[in-house]
Amino acid sequence: TKETERRWAKDAQIFEYGSAANPDMKPIPVFVHPAVLHENGDTRIIPFDISETLDIESPCTSPNLMASFVRINVAEEITTHAPNATSQAFYIIRGSGTTTITKGNQDGDGKYAEKEETISWNTGDMFCVPVTRTEMIHSCVSAESYGGAAIYWIHDEPLMNYLGVTPNVKKFNPTLYKKSDMLAHVEEIRHKTGDCHKKNRLGVLLGNAKCAQTKTLSHVLWSLLNSIPGETIQRPHRHNSVALDLCVSAKPGVYTLMGKEINSDGDIIDPIRCDWAAGTVFVTPPGWWHSHHNGSDDVAWVLPIQDAGLFTHQRTLDIRFVDDELKLHHAGRIRGSAFSITNNAYIKMSKQTKRKMTMDEAKNIKLITAQKRSAPDAFATKRKIVKTSV
Repeated sequence: TKETERRWAKDAQIFEYGSAANPDMKPIPVFVHPAVLHENGDTRIIPFDISETLDIESPCTSPNLMASFVRINVAEEITTHAPNATSQAFYIIRGSGTTTITKGNQDGDGKYAEKEETISWNTGDMFCVPVTRTEMIHSCVSAESYGGAAIYWIHDEPLMNYLGVTPNVKKFNPTLYKKSDMLAHVEEIRHKTGDCHKKNRLGVLLGNAKCAQTKTLSHVLWSLLNSIPGETIQRPHRHNSVALDLCVSAKPGVYTLMGKEINSDGDIIDPIRCDWAAGTVFVTPPGWWHSHHNGSDDVAWVLPIQDAGLFTHQRTLDIRFVDDELKLHHAGRIRGSAFSITNNAYIKMSKQTKRKMTMDEAKNIKLITAQKRSAPDAFATKRKIVKTSV
């Protein structure tokens, strides 16, 4: 009906492509959330909510993620609740304790919303849980300093809120990463050779068996435990995901430089400097080049958590290392994506395209050099068709 058409057309907008292809949106700022926030005070959640800065309706630290510190004084407990998140990651900055997923209330069939489970954790451990409808209870048993435990908590509820959806399928099982296991893998890599040493990168990606293709923490979350040896520099790199970086440990003289552009030597132009301090979080905007510098005599550790699980699935993470890009640029090439395109399907398509182009070129040559023939007598042709059809 006309009334229906009028209602449906009410919110329709049409834009000129050139001026609207890159809309003017609030940029992701470089923010630092210092460790002092979780080093004293009452048991509490300390959210990094910058939704007003980003002009986003619901609480968030980046468009897709919400990050917080959780402080738990010794012998106390606190609950966290993110029922609309597909993934929640918890990294233990300091302390020892337990976390329990509560059963919640029974439904009409006498079933509980969740299966009650409890794990123990210590400094340096990390665990990740899928969609959890009920509250999680975190208790501190002891802490090596500051009178309480500290947890770095990140979830993807902002993404679900933006999409207006509610996750109803657990895409993976609760997963625990012990500090001892992570460090054992780092040591194993240390004694091997490979590109990570050429790039001064010595770290481990934290994956899940249910994310075998993306090799990520969950279908949305991504995390890396990365080390920077003393007196070394990790040359610039960039990626399309926002990085919420936790400094795990560092002596004075460790910092990150970040900026939008690089020069012909691969150095960042007009960089912003973020100094590292244990237990501090800093935000790296998407697409920005950033390099890590360790001017101390000891190894520094950083744990970035990103929404790169989703980007990796979409083939849009596009992580690039500056020296690879400079090498291509000096060879007169600029690639559109860093996504690996060496698979057989791409090679086959490329060969088919080249073969078709060669055939088309050959046809064009024949068309140009072929002798012209006189046009047939249209009247004679018509008579022939009529005669044949009688």
